[in-house]
Amino acid sequence: MTTESPRWFKSSYSNNGGNCVEVAANLVASRGVVPVRDSKDPHGPHLNLSVDAFAGLVAFAKTHG
Repeated sequence: MTTESPRWFKSSYSNNGGNCVEVAANLVASRGVVPVRDSKDPHGPHLNLSVDAFAGLVAFAKTHG
């Protein structure tokens, strides 16, 4: 059994001096989660959000960002 590693990326809109989140969307198909982490602490903890929870986070950010 192989374990796929997260491939982290920031939004192309991210240009605010490092106050960003990174996501690893490559794990949706294999694990059904979207890991999210603080870009300033790449070795720190991350949250594994369900696809629905991640969609809600994005919708919230669009309306309150």
